Amino acid sequence: MKTLTIGLLVLGFVSSTFAVDKVALDNRIRTLTGKFEELQSKPDKCVPAETLRKEGILLLDRTKAGLVFGYHGGGGVAMVKDAKGKWGPAGFMSANEGSFGVQIGGEQTFFAILLMSTNATQMLLDRKFEFGGEARGTAGDSSAVEEGKSAAPERTVLVYDSRKGFYGGAAIKGGSVSPDDEANRIYYQQYLTMKEILFEKKVKPTDAASELAKKLTEHSKSPKK
Repeated sequence: MKTLTIGLLVLGFVSSTFAVDKVALDNRIRTLTGKFEELQSKPDKCVPAETLRKEGILLLDRTKAGLVFGYHGGGGVAMVKDAKGKWGPAGFMSANEGSFGVQIGGEQTFFAILLMSTNATQMLLDRKFEFGGEARGTAGDSSAVEEGKSAAPERTVLVYDSRKGFYGGAAIKGGSVSPDDEANRIYYQQYLTMKEILFEKKVKPTDAASELAKKLTEHSKSPKK
């Protein structure tokens, strides 16, 4: 009972950190932009330029931490390209779940999830997008890194990550995310669906989203020979 109480207190503490305002959400985008830049600085983990030219991207921070009671959470942003190939506004996503099991430690993972086609970007509208099940390759796997050189059919989703920390246990679930309706409402000061934000362009990209789009565009250019 004592362990359960501690676990619930931990969950309550972590959940309280999700109380955000627009400034905090701007900072979240800028933090994710910085982590994307860090990922791109690692030759063995970076997303190839040709892959970044695809239709959509989801940048996600995910934390796993627990001592008997496991907390899995995270937040991120999704962006898709318009008909002219320009990145649009950012839509906030969340990955939050709690589970019981024998587990200890903590791990923080940054994901760059590339949506390789217009059909793939539609998965961002699902209430639960399970990227772990959809992915056909991950960073560090030659099948993902060699995507642009392979004769195999184009994959729907590619996942690149940069892991920090450690985590061991019996209650680790696959990755899944869903639209963060409350964060989007706060950020755009009105209720908007992900479809309205990402595909119908009911709002314009904010400065923070434009900065992220600029970095994505820069890294999508082939290096000069």
